Amino acid sequence: MRQIRGLLFYWLPPIVLMIFIFSLSSRQRIGISEEFIINFIIFKTLHVMEYGVLYFFFFRAFNAYSTEKTSRAFIYAGIATLLFAISDETHQTFVPTREGSSRDIFIDTIGIGLCFMYTKTNFKKLRIFL
Repeated sequence: MRQIRGLLFYWLPPIVLMIFIFSLSSRQRIGISEEFIINFIIFKTLHVMEYGVLYFFFFRAFNAYSTEKTSRAFIYAGIATLLFAISDETHQTFVPTREGSSRDIFIDTIGIGLCFMYTKTNFKKLRIFL
C-alpha cells in the first residue's frame, strides 16, 4: 500500500499535467485577443510555464525513484519532457485548425531549460518539495 501511495504521490502530477496539456491540444484554436502579438505572447508564455512545471514534476518523480545520482534525474526529466513536447506537437497536426510546429518545441525547450537551471541552482531549497 505504501508503495502505491508513493507511486501516486510522485507520478500522478506529471501524468495529470500531460493529460491536461493533451486535452488543451485537442481543442480547436482559440484566441484571447484580436491582436496577433498579444495571443502569441500569452500562448507562448503558457508553453514555457507548462513545460517548465512538467519538467519539475518529472524531475521529482525520477529523483524519488532513482538509485543513481540526482544528476541523472535532471537528464531523464529533460528527455521525458522533450519527448512529450514532440508528441504533443505531432498530435496537433491531426487537430483541425491546429498545427504542430518545431518553433513550439523550441519554446517548450526554453521552459525545460529555465526550470532545469532553477531546480539545479536551488536544489537544496527545493528538497521539501521533492
